[in-house]
Amino acid sequence: MSTNEAPLVGRDMSCGCMTRRWFTQLLAAGAAGASAPALAAIPECKRSGFAKAVPADQMEQSAQQQYRQMLQQASSQRGLAPVDHPQVQRLRTMAERMVPFAPECNERARAWRWEVNLIGSPEINAFCMPGGKIGFFYGILARLQLSDDEVAVIMGHEIAHALLEHAREQLGKNTLTQQGLRIGAALLGLGSVGDMAAQLGSQLLSLTYSRGDESEADALGLVMSARAGYRPEAGVTLWQKMMAASGGKAPPKLLSTHPASADRIRDIESRLPQVQPLYEAADKPKRVFGPPPPLKQDR
Repeated sequence: MSTNEAPLVGRDMSCGCMTRRWFTQLLAAGAAGASAPALAAIPECKRSGFAKAVPADQMEQSAQQQYRQMLQQASSQRGLAPVDHPQVQRLRTMAERMVPFAPECNERARAWRWEVNLIGSPEINAFCMPGGKIGFFYGILARLQLSDDEVAVIMGHEIAHALLEHAREQLGKNTLTQQGLRIGAALLGLGSVGDMAAQLGSQLLSLTYSRGDESEADALGLVMSARAGYRPEAGVTLWQKMMAASGGKAPPKLLSTHPASADRIRDIESRLPQVQPLYEAADKPKRVFGPPPPLKQDR
C-alpha cells in the first residue's frame, strides 16, 4: 500500500462498479475450485430448513436491487471507491481467493455474480448480501487498522452468512410467523396482514442475525479465510480490536447481535487446531496490502 494513500471518507469518488473481466475471473475460479476438497462434508456448511420458506431466486433478486440502490446512493454522494483504489484492490484480491471455495458449501454460489465494493463511510461495518454482494465500509479498515489476515476473517465471516443463507433463514422464520398471523386473521375475518413478497426488500435492510447465526458464520468464516491462505489466529486480534473500538459504550453495529467478546475469542481459539492445517496447506497470497491512513477523528 502506498503511504500516500488518501482517506476515502470525504474524497470525490467515481463509480467503482464491478468490471465484466473481474466477473469472468471469479466465475472461472469458481469452476476451478470444484476440484478442491468439499466443504459440504463438514458441519460448518449445514443450513437450516427454515430457509426453504422463502424462494432463493426472490431473495437474491431483492438483495441485488438493494445493493444497486446502495451503490447508486453512495456514488451520488461521491462516496463510492473507484476500481483502482488500493483498498478496493485489496478487498477484491481477497474475494478472488475465497470465491472458488464457495460452491463447495452452497451450489447456488456457482451462479452468483459476485461483487465487492468499498463505501466511504466511517461506520465500522461490512456485509455480504444473498447472491454474493459484498460491501465494506471504509471505517472498518481505517479506524481499526486491520491487517490483511484480519480483513480476511471479516470477509470470510460475511461470505459465510451468504453461503449458509442466514438472511433467507431469518426471513423464512418471519414469513412462517406472518403466514400464521394471516391464517388467524382470515379465520377471524380481519383480512390480510400484507403481501410478504412486497415486504421482502424492506426486511432485508433491517435484518439482524441471531447469535447462533453469528457463531456459525464465525466457524465457517475461519475455514474460508484459512483455505484462502490467511492466518486464522487473526480472528482473535480482530475481535479484540472490535471490542476496543466500542470504548466501553455500545458495540459497533457489526457486533450488535454477536456473542460476548470473551466467549467469541475462546470459541475461535478452540477452533484453531482444526483450521490451522487448512492454512498450512493453502497457497499463500503473493501480494501483501496494508490498512489505509487512520481517520482524523481517530488520530
